[in-house]
Amino acid sequence: MEQSDLFPAEKGHIGTDESGKGDYFGPLVIAGVFLLDEQEQVMRELGVRDSKTFSDNRVREMAEIIKKGYKHSVVAIGPERYNELYANLRNLNRLLAWGHSRVIENILGEVPCKLAITDQFGDRLYVLNALMKKGKTIELVQKPKAEEDMAVAAASILARAEFLKRLYFLSGDVGVDLPKGSSPLAEEAGVKLVKMHGVEILNRVAKKHFKLTERIVALL
Repeated sequence: MEQSDLFPAEKGHIGTDESGKGDYFGPLVIAGVFLLDEQEQVMRELGVRDSKTFSDNRVREMAEIIKKGYKHSVVAIGPERYNELYANLRNLNRLLAWGHSRVIENILGEVPCKLAITDQFGDRLYVLNALMKKGKTIELVQKPKAEEDMAVAAASILARAEFLKRLYFLSGDVGVDLPKGSSPLAEEAGVKLVKMHGVEILNRVAKKHFKLTERIVALL
């Protein structure tokens, strides 16, 4: 007998979001948060909003508060695994769908829920098809600017905090400060890394399908 047969669905929803999608270095992180309907105002009073509006330190602080108070899941796909998955799928939206579906499934393992909201990316069927047994009956809503939803905004904070943590430790591992984004600073860091460790290092630290990889190799 399924958990959903034993317990009625909670009056709330799951929100999911990702971080690292546009960052050359570091992982792709997808997070989800379950929020009861009556807790939305509490989230607003905590100051929860899209993580892009916060400083890095504030993102870390907010993430700790959310983790302590709400059911959540965080799935991080490190660069090596990311490059492997991308080579197989050849489609970033399918990779994102895989991550969002895993997060939804993880939360459904803890709490029965009938609704999940994600930011708009690709075809929603990508996520629906990637969902497994627990998620097959959930209503999935994809919409632009989904971070206006409190659960999605909370998820964006968890995803960004995990991305920042992993990028920091990855920088320490390779001995080079790996910048966020995919700006000339990232190109400069990539050239420095390849000079130090060889071109193979990019598979360990970067999302190799970015055009930045070609520019870094060309410069060398």
